[in-house]
Amino acid sequence: MTEIFPRGLIVSCQALENEPLHGSEIMARMALAAQMSGAVGIRANTPADIRAIRATVQLPIIGIYKKEYPGSEVYITPTFEEAQEIARAASDMIALDATSRPRPKGETLRELIARIHEELDLPVMADCSTLEEAIEAERLGADTVSTTLAGYTPYSRKTEGPDFELLAEILAHVRVPVIAEGRYHYPDQVARALEMGAYAVVVGGAITRPQEITQRFVERIRPIVGK
Repeated sequence: MTEIFPRGLIVSCQALENEPLHGSEIMARMALAAQMSGAVGIRANTPADIRAIRATVQLPIIGIYKKEYPGSEVYITPTFEEAQEIARAASDMIALDATSRPRPKGETLRELIARIHEELDLPVMADCSTLEEAIEAERLGADTVSTTLAGYTPYSRKTEGPDFELLAEILAHVRVPVIAEGRYHYPDQVARALEMGAYAVVVGGAITRPQEITQRFVERIRPIVGK
């Protein structure tokens, strides 16, 4: 992990098709702004965005590929096919859904991690929603585990902000580096996670989604302005 990026802030540069900033060129500019401001890495979605970002910045890229399959709730790099595509786009690390939910095409998490290591020669970031999933991901060979999906699976604890309790539990039970992610909106939250022992913290919407940032301001002032 330390060979890929140092401890610090990783910025997630993503915009889906229904979002105003959707587009690989725009995401590349977002990544450039993150690099200029001191981020140590970028998390990006789709081969097209990853290629554009790779051509623009020198930061390491954690690649994901969000793709939905019928009959499966897993959509963050769900199969080896997606992992292979983002590897070809020059990702430095592959992040994937490491929850206990069934994967598409009958693939297992064990098989996927092993194939990424053996055939793509890349490290794996396991996006988890519970302590048990993080422990299992480490056992199956994940190079780092993250709290990315905490609160986003039907069975995981829902919190308004970051799940610091889960972060503490994972830090106490795994040996691989732990990356904090999920509802980090403020610098103090990022600092707290790093002080707890997280290797790095991923922040997305609070930096790269203006519509979410604007909404946060509007909701705060609505009781005052009456609209």
